[in-house]
Amino acid sequence: PANFDHANTGFPLTGAHIPLDCISCHDQGYVNTPSDCFSCHEPDFTSTTDPDHVANNFSHNCLDCHNTNTWDDADFDHSNTNFPLTGAHIPLDCISCHDQGYVNTPTDCFSCHDTDFNGVTDPNHVANNFSHDCLQCHSTDAWDPANFDHSNTNFPLTGAHIPLDCISCHDQGYVNTPSDCFSCHEPDFTSTTDPDHVANNFSHNCLDCHNTNTWDDADFDHSNTGFPLTGAHIPLDCIACHDQGYQNTPSDCFACHQDNFNNTTNPDHQAAGFPTDCEQCHSTSLWDPSTFDHDNQYFPIYSGQHRNEWNLCSDCHIANNYATFECIFCHEHNRNNEDDNHRGVRNYVYESAACYNCHPDGREGIIPKILIDERLDRVR
Repeated sequence: PANFDHANTGFPLTGAHIPLDCISCHDQGYVNTPSDCFSCHEPDFTSTTDPDHVANNFSHNCLDCHNTNTWDDADFDHSNTNFPLTGAHIPLDCISCHDQGYVNTPTDCFSCHDTDFNGVTDPNHVANNFSHDCLQCHSTDAWDPANFDHSNTNFPLTGAHIPLDCISCHDQGYVNTPSDCFSCHEPDFTSTTDPDHVANNFSHNCLDCHNTNTWDDADFDHSNTGFPLTGAHIPLDCIACHDQGYQNTPSDCFACHQDNFNNTTNPDHQAAGFPTDCEQCHSTSLWDPSTFDHDNQYFPIYSGQHRNEWNLCSDCHIANNYATFECIFCHEHNRNNEDDNHRGVRNYVYESAACYNCHPDGREGIIPKILIDERLDRVR
């Protein structure tokens, strides 16, 4: 018998086509026989009702769902569409999603799941005007349990907020929920008495002192104010400086240290008329001992010829006014002798200011005028 090798044509025979008699496909002859499936399988196409290929305007390319091994058990590869099947969608019958047909089937979740959406009451999706984008909370693996990724909002959950039930913050609904701390924590704010947040007119920005890990153990960063804490101020309780409240608390030393100033007798700060700028002598590390740089700023008394020549500030200074000093008290100069010694010295005057004018470092000899004026400016 004759044997024709169909593999040498543009239509190699495969599957159920191989054992067919030639006349099965060439009933109209052997010239220009069409090679598309539909030409032979049009009766199968038009007679299929589950699903109805004609009504649903299915493609005439039968290979989209069928193969040459068997016409039945058609298998459509959904991954070639713009809606690949994943999760619980994979085992579904086509009719589950295509009950209205196969043409222009919507791909948004809500179109199939509107019944689920409308029937949910915990939380009530309709009343809370939830988004119709089901994927914001649900996945194709399972409708329940839903899982909303709060990090995609303008309020990512951190710390103690993470394990909370949604209703804890959304008791008034899910639309336009405020994201400021005070909206949820107002009862905590108003009930706090140590310190009293309301009476002290504290900021409603809870994050100034609190964090999301715990409400207690508030920690205020004083470095963000005009008075950063240093030295011995750091470990103090707030009430130590804020005993009169937290609004308009003065930042000058004297406001807190007035008692220290008034009670100091060696030297007596009040009697001596000391300035109330405590930092001239004290530091935040320790109130005692105080240090005053007399040598470099004014007159050398810890070095040079005047070292160990005095005991108290009042040895040289006038009580109640340390800007006034006397050289003559210690030196007991004889005016006649001094007048003779300074004869011919321009602008010589027998008084302490004149002594300092020419002897700003306590030594004999005349100092350049520019340095004299500079020194005198400090004590005027």
